[in-house]
Parts: sequence; structure tokens; C-alpha cells
Amino acid sequence: MKRLSITMVLLFLFSIAAPLYAADTFDLTIPLPLTGKQAKFGEIMKRSYEIAAEEINAKGGVKGKKIALSFEDSSGKPETARAIVEKLIDVKKQPIIVGEYTSACAKAVAAVAEERKTPYLVVASADDAITQQNYKYVFRQNQVNAHYADAFVAFLKEVVKPKTIAILYESSAFGTSGADAMEKDAQKLGMQVLVKEKFETGAIDFKPLLSKVKAAQPDVIYTISYANEAQMIMKQAKELRIDARLYAGGAAGFAIPEFIDGAKDAAEYVVSATLWTPQVKYAGAKEFAEKYKAKHKDYPSYHGASAYAAMYVTADALGRAKDWTQDGIRDALKATDLKTAYGSVKFEDKEGYQNQNFNETLAIQVQKGEFETIWPKSQASKPYIFPIPSWKDRK
Repeated sequence: MKRLSITMVLLFLFSIAAPLYAADTFDLTIPLPLTGKQAKFGEIMKRSYEIAAEEINAKGGVKGKKIALSFEDSSGKPETARAIVEKLIDVKKQPIIVGEYTSACAKAVAAVAEERKTPYLVVASADDAITQQNYKYVFRQNQVNAHYADAFVAFLKEVVKPKTIAILYESSAFGTSGADAMEKDAQKLGMQVLVKEKFETGAIDFKPLLSKVKAAQPDVIYTISYANEAQMIMKQAKELRIDARLYAGGAAGFAIPEFIDGAKDAAEYVVSATLWTPQVKYAGAKEFAEKYKAKHKDYPSYHGASAYAAMYVTADALGRAKDWTQDGIRDALKATDLKTAYGSVKFEDKEGYQNQNFNETLAIQVQKGEFETIWPKSQASKPYIFPIPSWKDRK
């Protein structure tokens, strides 16, 4: 009887352990905003993760295991993102967390991951503070807000040479830190900030704010916002006939195909900071862009490229890890030095950041209804158009 009980216990333990050690998949659940105001970004990233996982699995997966992807919807809410990740770590025992989109969600996830000593790969969240906490388990692949606009600022300095600027920004952590970074860049260039105003996500009437900008007559109008707000601001600026030497965006809503689709002719000549374009010369970038377009009828934004690359970074770390424990994967991520379709990925400790990847940024311009890479010149797909015509001179 005693011998039978021991046998039953061993069989029970084996039944629990078998899926963990003998399964032919590595299960990876990714939190993303799949509904709500940021759903468009979540959709682009989800599609890109799936393309990369398909490619990796077609080549044999990682250490003989296929990556089995699933997604959970955070709706862009930090408290939901936190609950999802707590479940993934505590219940599902997932040894690495990848994903999220907004900075607010990423900050919530980062705190959970660090507390539970689980490596977390940030893919598209730019608030500088995320990698300034002396966290050992949080890694960020995308550039920080302080450097988001590096290429755009170089374009201002060398081409536009403005004296004044208006900074409009959405009130999230991303918008606020991006506005602060641009204010510092403006000071370095000797530009006077005539207007610096925030607005709430979801706002639809920007005319009072834009009227204030029109009265100030800045050379450059720079806006940081998500998708709908970017489109509305440009359409209402056209209605008010606000002429500036340059309209510009701080990536995000200004750097996705929906900006052109929604703002239509009001998007023409707008310049935006961005972290990637389908025209970059990184190995594999063109192939990914064309595969995405063939499947989804449009090119991906930089959010998609970063998600695509993040799957390869994850697979690379899993492949090099001495074991698939949290510390084993964390150590492998720390040693990452990889060329991807998104650019080089190497996590460094410098400038007050920890485990931060520093990669090249770009500037794009809408020309004839298409995004063209204009800066730096080494990555340009088309020459920039400047000066831009006034509203009354546009056809």
C-alpha cells in the first residue's frame, strides 16, 4: 500500500513536470493593447510578432522547440497589464516577459518583473524613466525619448534653422517626457519655445489650442500624440490656415500609415521623428516590410519592426541561455549583440540608463501621400522638401 502511494505520487509529479520539460513548444504570452485607443499599435505589433515566430519556427525553433505565441489584451491600461503579467509569472511560470506598448503599461510591467526577478524586454515604450531605475531584469530594445528625435533635431539644425517652436503633447508619460526632451533640444539649438501645451488623449477639438499657436507664429509646430489626435490636429490646422515653416511630429501617431489615411492632404509635407522605415538598409528590413505588406496590405510602422526584431532577440537569448530559468535568460539577454531588421541590438549601461539599446533614429516626410525617409542622408529614400508651401499655395 505504501509502495503504491509512492508510485502514485511520482506519477502525479511527473504529470505536472512533463509539460514543462518535455513539451515541444516554448509558450510565450505577450500583453498588448488589442482594444481601446492604442489598439492600432497593438495590432501592428501582434502581426509582426507572428511573422517572426513563423519564420523562427520554420527554421526549427529554439533548441528544438517551436515558439507558441498567444496574446492578452491590456487595452492600454497599466493596472490590466500588471495583472496579466503577475498571472504569467506567478501562475504560468513564464520565465521571460516581452511586449506592451504604452510607457505607462511598460512602467507597470517593469516594476512587476523586477520585483519577481523575471527578465522583461521592452519593445516600444519610450519614457526615459523605464530604464533609469537601476533595474537588473528590465531591458529596452527601442530608443529612449531623450534620443527619439535625434535625427529630426539634426534636420532642424542643418536644414530648417528655426528660431522659434511650439510644442504640443498628449498628456501620457510618453508625451510628457518627449515634450521635455524636445524643449531641451530646442534650448541647445537656440530656439525659443513660444508655446508648450498638453492635451488629453481622446480630445477632438484642438482649435482653441491651435488658435493660441497661430497667434504665437512659431517657425516649427511639433506635436507628440497617438493616432487619432495626430490626424485631428493636422486637419484642424489646415482649417485654421496656420502657416509654419515646418509641421512635425514626435513619432507614434505621426509615423503610422493611418496618419496619412486619416489626415489625407493635411498630412502632406509633415516631417516626423521615427525609429525605423521600410527603406532602411538593415539586413532583412526590406524582406520583413514586403512580407508584412503582402499579408496586411500596408507597410508596418517602426512599432512593428521592433516587435519583429524582439522575437529574434528573444529567440537568440533563449538559444544562448545556459538554462531557461529567469536568471539564465536574464544573463543571456545582457550579453546580446545582434544585428536585426530593426538595427543593432546591444543592451548597455550608460548615460544613466541600464540595459538600454541605443540605435539610430530617422526622420520621415509625407510626400505625395507616402512616407519617405529624408534624414540622415545615408538612409534617405527621397530628398527632403523644404521650404514647404503655405496652405493657400497647395493644390
